[in-house]
Amino acid sequence: MNYRFNSGNTRLVNFEGWLSILINTLLFVLKYWAGVVTGSLALIADAWHTLSDSISSIVLLLGIKYSQKPADKDHPFGHGRSELVVSLLIGALLAFVAFYFAMEGVAKIRDRVSTSYGTLAIVATVVSIVAKEGLAQAAFIIGKRTGSISVTADGWHHRSDALSSVIVLVGIFVGKYFWWIDGVLSIIVALLILYSGIKVITDSAVVILGEVPSDDLVQKVMEIVSRQGYDRMEPHHFHIHNYVMHQELTFHVRLPNQMTIEQAHRIISLIEDAIHLELGIDATIHIEPQTTDKHCKHID
Repeated sequence: MNYRFNSGNTRLVNFEGWLSILINTLLFVLKYWAGVVTGSLALIADAWHTLSDSISSIVLLLGIKYSQKPADKDHPFGHGRSELVVSLLIGALLAFVAFYFAMEGVAKIRDRVSTSYGTLAIVATVVSIVAKEGLAQAAFIIGKRTGSISVTADGWHHRSDALSSVIVLVGIFVGKYFWWIDGVLSIIVALLILYSGIKVITDSAVVILGEVPSDDLVQKVMEIVSRQGYDRMEPHHFHIHNYVMHQELTFHVRLPNQMTIEQAHRIISLIEDAIHLELGIDATIHIEPQTTDKHCKHID
């Protein structure tokens, strides 16, 4: 995936962030009020899950702004990976919220505390489901269009909140038959939040730790190399370095032994320029001879 940003993409990311903050803050007030009135721990947990979406969106906007700072002496590859750090913080926030409400749910079951739901709880939960799924879809679309990992992470945060609200809604309708339902629902919601947090963390960690170039990317590079008209260039040893705001690709090719340095440099420059133009990736190519003398002496 190409993570290069432009001004249009930045506006889309900022729009998603501010929209998320506004709607999630309103939903938090509605669900928290409904939870306090009905005494539902699950609904209050769902409210705090929603508020954590607002917090994560604030962190997202700050991270996106910082990630667009140009390269400097201390950060020669730019600040793009700060967006990945933001995603890790969002994941950690989700895990913390999950742990807290799982413990609260266990305590409620242990103390045999029951909950009586009402119409207010139903209305608040249905509104939350519709609004949160709408935000999730918007985040997924914007994340795919801009290539932003943290926006997609925000989308999963919205989706987990929508799913937790669905579970709470089911619990509201069956709560009158089981005194323990609210405590159990709180634990289930916590597990959903935890799953979302783990997914956000692993998606970001994969990029930070390093990725294998996709087969599709390698095939496109092979096609670009083949246009140079030299047989047996045999591109190999591919490595991709993802800095979010841009990507760098390194690989090796073979060129005829009798070719001059100037000729080889011209060919490699053409390939690197084509990769940058067509794929938006900065490439660095190492040249190897097509045949080697295994018996040559080591040159110091």
